Amino acid sequence: MGGVLGDPPRGPGARVNWLLVVAGAAVGAPLRYLTDRAVQSRRGGADAVFPWGTFTVNAAACLVLGVLSGALLAGALPSQLGLLLGTGLCGALSTYSTFSYETLRLAERGWTFLAAANVAASVLVGLGAVHLGSEAARLLLG
Repeated sequence: MGGVLGDPPRGPGARVNWLLVVAGAAVGAPLRYLTDRAVQSRRGGADAVFPWGTFTVNAAACLVLGVLSGALLAGALPSQLGLLLGTGLCGALSTYSTFSYETLRLAERGWTFLAAANVAASVLVGLGAVHLGSEAARLLLG
């Protein structure tokens, strides 16, 4: 993972790091699709107005990334798990582009309140999930 959680891969281990990201993404992308479809179907299927599936996968990815980052910062996990689970799994599980598209579609259809609620709830729940996960990991592992 980049930024605070790790440096960009360089040197002989770069190929392994790249494969870790690919492996995580190979699980995260289908998991996102299957979770989105399952949640949406329980919330009205094609007739559902609010994008519950996207909201759910983004919140779940934030929680997982929070736990992972807390564990990494506590030194309880090897940095390679950050690449596998953070960059790969969570990166493919979450979807900012779909969130943006679905929010735009709500606004275009005249559901301005739902569009604003989607933005507010997604940001607040996402930040809350990352914080909750990170603090839980730090308390348990730090």
